[in-house]
Amino acid sequence: MIYDLPTSVKIDGKDYEIRSDYRAVLDICTALSDPELTDQEKILVALSIFYPDLDEIPPDMLEQAVKKCFWFIDCGEISPQKKAPKLMDWEQDFKHIVAPINRVCGREIRLAEYMHWWTFVAFYHEIGGECLFAQIVRVRDHLARGKKLDKEDREWYRRNRELVDLKRPTTTEENELLKQWGGG
Repeated sequence: MIYDLPTSVKIDGKDYEIRSDYRAVLDICTALSDPELTDQEKILVALSIFYPDLDEIPPDMLEQAVKKCFWFIDCGEISPQKKAPKLMDWEQDFKHIVAPINRVCGREIRLAEYMHWWTFVAFYHEIGGECLFAQIVRVRDHLARGKKLDKEDREWYRRNRELVDLKRPTTTEENELLKQWGGG
């Protein structure tokens, strides 16, 4: 069990400072879902956001640096190999997550100069009840599992489909094509 909130990680016996604020990790999540970037570019961007002194990490330790980055993002847990359905997107859903997190932590998180990622995630896990975000995730979960929505949920989904459906990021090339077709 980890009681501390890490602000550095150990790689090959040496401590490296990390950007542990929740905003840095959300920036990493945005980069990792950017369709314009190759997988290698996504990793490089993630590492450059996460490690302020990335150039000090020896090249032969970069694989370990990637593992430590994802260990941190997963709040010190080892991610299960089984892929669960995607029920939320930090970038798309952030505006719906802020209010319930503010309620849970008792303050406006966007005004906080610093909030550790693990603290932010702990607040996130306490979201529940009848808030809009909980409703969005509940409907997404039903749809992902192939469960039938009851009449009330079907009606709510019909009215709020743009909130529920996860948007697939489009490339600049795809956006240009949509504009040519009159859809963008």
